[in-house]
Formats: sequence, C-alpha cells, structure tokens
Amino acid sequence: MSPGLEALDYQFAGKYPAGDFKTVLVGVVGSGNLEVLLEPAAGSDGCSVHIETSARGFGAIWSAVVDDFQQRHQLAGVRISINDMGATPAVVSLRLDQAVAEIKR
Repeated sequence: MSPGLEALDYQFAGKYPAGDFKTVLVGVVGSGNLEVLLEPAAGSDGCSVHIETSARGFGAIWSAVVDDFQQRHQLAGVRISINDMGATPAVVSLRLDQAVAEIKR
C-alpha cells in the first residue's frame, strides 16, 4: 500500500431533502480527529460522501459507518466531505450527527 491519503466515495439514495441550508463545518482535522463538511447539492435526490483519510485500508469500516449514518438520516440533496486524521468510528458518527443537527435548526 502506498503512503499518503486514501480517498473513498459513497453514493446513497435519500428520502428526506435537506432543503436550502448554509454550508456546515464541524470538527477539526488534527491528530486522531476529523472534520465534516455538509453542503447542499441542489437537484440531487441522494447523498454523496467523499472521504480523505490518513488511515488507509479501512474501507469496510468507513462503509459501515456511513451506511449506518444514511440509514438513520435518509438525507437527500446533500454532499458530505470528510477529512480524517485517524478518528474512531464513534467520533465519525458523532461529527456526522453534529453536522446534521446544524442543518435541521
């Protein structure tokens, strides 16, 4: 496996359009943490997730975490970007939920 960041992309169908919202950023990229950016994706009936992570080789775990997130929230019209520096799955879920709470205000 080559050094550097690993990029992962996921696409999900969604049931609940997020509507028009301001871009949301939660978390801070740093040792053992991550940031999550939610942006509106006008005209999209799904949710896209792009991840850049320093923890290479954990695609199956990322897939499980983002699948669980989308099953719980069923977002549509949202683009999610995650910049990770080795956060645990629990922290990833927490940050994703924090970001969704911001758009539902």
